[in-house]
Amino acid sequence: MKIYDGGKAPNPRRVRIYLAEKGIEVPLEPVDMGALEHKSDKITRRNPLQRLPVLEFDDGTTLSETVAICRYFEELHPEPPLMGADALDKATVEMWQRRVELHFLTPVAHAFRHIHPAMKEWEIPQIADWGEANKPKAIEFIRLLDEELAKREFIAGDRFTIADITATVATDFMKPARISIPEDATNFIRWYEAMKARPSYGA
Repeated sequence: MKIYDGGKAPNPRRVRIYLAEKGIEVPLEPVDMGALEHKSDKITRRNPLQRLPVLEFDDGTTLSETVAICRYFEELHPEPPLMGADALDKATVEMWQRRVELHFLTPVAHAFRHIHPAMKEWEIPQIADWGEANKPKAIEFIRLLDEELAKREFIAGDRFTIADITATVATDFMKPARISIPEDATNFIRWYEAMKARPSYGA
């Protein structure tokens, strides 16, 4: 078993943080996304969408999509529960994970991919106005999270979950997307500083 890994890209990093929180070690095979190696025949055979990460089993079976990979390991290693413990908890974590992915990580990614000069050959066509239009969407969701985090320590409840992982990576991704955290989002900032202090943050 091994993971074709994309380095600093958000989705590969989400999986690495998840595995670090679980204490699971899986060999990584680096893929240089800057050199467009994720578009190579080698990766395309394993994931026709040419996206990373890709988990490959010893028999050649492959699994892609970040949350699907995490779900596989969650089923094998349920402790600590990063995707919920009981029926309601699992649904709540899934709700917040989905919200963070759709309303935070996605607009940040759109802003980065449509504005950053380094993405000119990746995002065709690169539409700067669309990138700019997504910036306030990310800020709006941060303000929603700021209100929620006034009520609890973590995004989906009273423990760290995959929703926190996705939101942490999205927040880090704001810098290259040229989006700033509102200074008055104090609960969100408190949460983010706590996330950066976790040992898994450097995964």
